[in-house]
Amino acid sequence: MKSEPSTPRRSAFPRRLAASLCATLAFGLLLPTASAKEIEGVRFDDAARLGGKHLPLNGTGLREVFVIKGYAAALYLPERVRNATVVLGTPGPKRLQIRPLREVDSATFVKALNEGLRDNHSALQMRSLSDRVAQLERTMTQMGAAHRGDIINFDFTPDGGTAVTLNGIPRGQTIPGEDFYQAVLRIFLGEHPVDRDLKRGLLGG
Repeated sequence: MKSEPSTPRRSAFPRRLAASLCATLAFGLLLPTASAKEIEGVRFDDAARLGGKHLPLNGTGLREVFVIKGYAAALYLPERVRNATVVLGTPGPKRLQIRPLREVDSATFVKALNEGLRDNHSALQMRSLSDRVAQLERTMTQMGAAHRGDIINFDFTPDGGTAVTLNGIPRGQTIPGEDFYQAVLRIFLGEHPVDRDLKRGLLGG
């Protein structure tokens, strides 16, 4: 009796491969991009809690001069904003976080602070800010050198003003006035920012 020819058995390998590729692609689409939150090995939190408010991460950026990487920075706001003018006018708590990538002495920090303020404010504005700028200079001087791994926060709350912390420890006295915090932000987001790429990053670009 003649036997029926057997039907060739289809390999399950192509089906498994296709399923694996689909799963990999889908998983990749679900993963957040590391470039938005991690810079030079520094990982930023997705959000911060300040003044009883939840502040989502608005953007991150890198301060770099030629091949020297100075620090990574992040901006936290009540709502994500892509326009610098809107950021400056947004009410509520805010946080600017700076993460040094190398050692920076306090004198260099204070010099950069003053240059950034002068570049983005008129002489009249600088005079109105002078006492509070001097207070911030004293705070930064007392803080000493910043090192890789440090976390420096410039926090603003409507009730308290501007507070500086180093690794979670308050430094100096709180500096009053929303206009002062706006002045600090203009160093990074003003018409003449310290670094245009950094400005673009902090605005979520």
